[in-house]
Amino acid sequence: MRYAALVTKTNTRRAEIIQRLTDYVLAEGLSAASLRPLAKAAGTSDRMLLYYFTDKAAIITAVLEQISARLVGRISDRTAPDPLPLEDLRRQLAQLLFEDALWPYMRIWLQVAARAAMGDAYYRGVGEQIGRGFLDWGKMQLKADSAAQLEVDAARLLVSMEGMLFLKSIGLDDVNAKAL
Repeated sequence: MRYAALVTKTNTRRAEIIQRLTDYVLAEGLSAASLRPLAKAAGTSDRMLLYYFTDKAAIITAVLEQISARLVGRISDRTAPDPLPLEDLRRQLAQLLFEDALWPYMRIWLQVAARAAMGDAYYRGVGEQIGRGFLDWGKMQLKADSAAQLEVDAARLLVSMEGMLFLKSIGLDDVNAKAL
């Protein structure tokens, strides 16, 4: 087999594995993401899983990147095509983010945040990267009078969504409803 064909086959298989692992982590959570259950979910051995990824951190990074990409895709498909003022986008996102279909994504995000809060440097770094990615996404969705206002509004949007997510996770949906 030629090298280019082998690389393509390897990359294709790796992409398939990432999709399977993403489905598994969304269903089971990060606490179920030890090497053997991940390998089983991917339909391979733990040794072969490490052939495609350098270590468990690389696996989790790839899965979290895929989860983020899927979430952004699902949200982008259902948000306005043109930038919106902060309050309009906030209301629209709050309705989307708290739907049952998106809750697995939110649950994973809360697990990342909890591990970061416990001092796990890996999850803090990953969480910061994902959080900044959503901050940048918010900037592209917002309509503001100036670049400075756009920065402030994007920060407000992120803080508002994160606060609402936390409140939903502890059963304070009624407080979220009042805030909308």
